[in-house]
Amino acid sequence: MPKLSLSIAKVGAATLLSRVLGFVRDLLIARLFGADGATDAFFVAFKVPNLLRRLFAEGAFAMALVPVLQEYREARSGAELKSFIDRAAGTLMVLLLGVTALGVLAAPILVLVFAPGFAADATTHELATAMLRLTLPYLFFIGLTALAGGILNTYERFGVPAFTPVLLNLVLIGCALWLAPRLAEPMLALAWGVLLAGLIQLAFQLPFLMRLGLLPRPRLGLSDAGVRRIGRLMGPALLGVSVAQLALLMDTLLASFLTTGSISWLYYSDRLVELPLGILGAGLGTVILPQLAQRNDASFRAEFSATLDWALRWVLLLGVPASAGLIMLAGPVLATLFLSGAFGERDLLMARQSLVAYSLGLLGFLLVKALAPGYYARRDMRTPLRIALVAILVNLVLSLALMFPFGHGGLALATSVAALLNGALLLVGLMRAGVYLPESGWRTLLLRALAANCCMVATLWWLAGPLSGWIAADAGGRVPWLAASIGAGALVYGGTLLLLGLRLRHLREPHATFPQPEPGGKGDADL
Repeated sequence: MPKLSLSIAKVGAATLLSRVLGFVRDLLIARLFGADGATDAFFVAFKVPNLLRRLFAEGAFAMALVPVLQEYREARSGAELKSFIDRAAGTLMVLLLGVTALGVLAAPILVLVFAPGFAADATTHELATAMLRLTLPYLFFIGLTALAGGILNTYERFGVPAFTPVLLNLVLIGCALWLAPRLAEPMLALAWGVLLAGLIQLAFQLPFLMRLGLLPRPRLGLSDAGVRRIGRLMGPALLGVSVAQLALLMDTLLASFLTTGSISWLYYSDRLVELPLGILGAGLGTVILPQLAQRNDASFRAEFSATLDWALRWVLLLGVPASAGLIMLAGPVLATLFLSGAFGERDLLMARQSLVAYSLGLLGFLLVKALAPGYYARRDMRTPLRIALVAILVNLVLSLALMFPFGHGGLALATSVAALLNGALLLVGLMRAGVYLPESGWRTLLLRALAANCCMVATLWWLAGPLSGWIAADAGGRVPWLAASIGAGALVYGGTLLLLGLRLRHLREPHATFPQPEPGGKGDADL
């Protein structure tokens, strides 16, 4: 298998495992705790560090760190590279300790910032505050984990950072099953689990850094040129690559003013959309960033454009059917995974509304993941920042206009529209700058994809039937029904593409025309 495809497959497989375990985790939470004030409180307490995890591990920190690391790797000595890593680690530790300490002290205020509607419910506010104080230190550990992951990704050891989130889900599942029944407030067990998972995730990556000879010895380096460059790059990148996460955070904030359970319905919907987004979007963004950083030179302009074109073809062929499939199977998927005594029929119907709305914007979320590296690999932080500000403004205006007539579903729809706008503007910007020039064959590919998606949607509509049948069925009947529907839809989609002439050679990845440096004296430390 070609190198880029193998790397994406590796990241995708690890992400798939993490997402499957995440569904198991959420299924347990839904079935054990339902959707009430306590679960709303936990999801707010978890939202804050989880948002920061996504910003660091999949967003601004990686986008700023990897290009600088790549420069040191190619143009500096091993001693200079190691010194830079030591200073970056020490500086990051000090900053994270300060932010975490301030967050713990200001937890009651933070709860009101992220869920101002909790001010009317003292019990929910108090519980969310207690859990936030337990979950916030996760930021310290996950920030250092992101540094370790950035180093490993630069050396194309993608599997270890991609596998690390699996540990978070395993720990939370264990705490839900074992610790929760032993506490007076069971939801606190999940907050303790978040804290423990952060420590375990960091510890897991350290041996792989040691094998590369790059285990940091932290030293403060505020005046270090490389560290300061990361800081300058990270500022605008923070907003530019994180618009989707900020939009979801805005949904949580506004949903706190709506009917009790709205935050939980949005959370469960977001988790389902995160499956294709994490597998394809995070995989593409993680793998192509080092490739683009290596090709950020006038002599490699064609290879740079070809890498973006290759990524966009996969976004079209996998992202669009994922979006259409989630829309068609929103009710059946939610019923199969979550319907129970605690998560009832009303919860199912409400969550379906937001899942359909979020699914409409999946293509936009994926475009941002695939296209943002095209800017950051060239150290262009300002353009995606301006685009992100436009998208956030549109999201806010639409959210305020739609939240009261359409409830939490209106919030999800506003987020999707903003994501599609963000992705479209990123694409237009790269094309106008001459950085991305679409290669031949796109018109034929679009027609094939359109026909295949239409056939798949018709198949799913026929197989799924009305939602009432899924509600009436038991768990033993829903699982094979859902599996058969998904399998049939995938076969029809793939078969239609083959019948229309699509072949793997049409998706051939671009090949590097320059040597790939290897860490001295070390074997592949990847999983």
